Amino acid sequence: MGTVISLALVPDGPAAGQAADDELAAALAVVERLFRDLDETFSLYRPDSEASRLARGELTLPRASDIMRDLYAEAHDWRLRTEGAFSPERPDGVLDLSGLVKGHAIREAGTSLLALGRRNWCLNAGGDVLAGGSPVPGSGEPWRAGIVDPGNRGSLVAAYPLAAAGRHLALATSGSAERGDHIWRQHGRPAEFSQVSVAAADIVTADILATAVVSGGTPMLDRAADGWDAAVLAVRTDGSLVATPSFRR
Repeated sequence: MGTVISLALVPDGPAAGQAADDELAAALAVVERLFRDLDETFSLYRPDSEASRLARGELTLPRASDIMRDLYAEAHDWRLRTEGAFSPERPDGVLDLSGLVKGHAIREAGTSLLALGRRNWCLNAGGDVLAGGSPVPGSGEPWRAGIVDPGNRGSLVAAYPLAAAGRHLALATSGSAERGDHIWRQHGRPAEFSQVSVAAADIVTADILATAVVSGGTPMLDRAADGWDAAVLAVRTDGSLVATPSFRR
């Protein structure tokens, strides 16, 4: 997916030699396979992917795979819920589900880790973070996800607690600092925010809303704060910050 993916796993009890190593290897293999398989299906940089075949008109959506149609339906639902600030199509009409696929991959990886009995972990895919449990099992201490300063990639503007006793398990960040200006702005509106971070109970909601606020500006930020249990931190193009009350608490 053109990004770095990291997974921190904390054992629930004392390490158990080879058995612990085998469990770690199994968890890593599941996460790697999920991301690899989804990238092979949805990447528009792979000429042989299903997404590229759709973009070239060699395949139509009704004849696409179940997962392609399911994620398109989910993305379309988000378009309605965000009043068009999030869209599954590029301005040229090409279907592009990359705004949803990474969050979906993280979501599926988290579900798989829980199914494997892993309770304490933190998964980071290109700055989008989903956490479970605690870095110190049994302590109630949350994971803390740092938010990079878009004007100085070597420093942080904030950190947000995830999982443990907190209600939010996920934090996603969208903007132009990491990958350049790649988000289509609603109605061609000028850039208002260079970066937006959203914390929510699930990673897809956090990721979609972060992208939608970059696209839709302050009106979408207000809708996100009013319509979802989400905390938002936005960096304006002049470097000033806007934070919802739930982010500042």
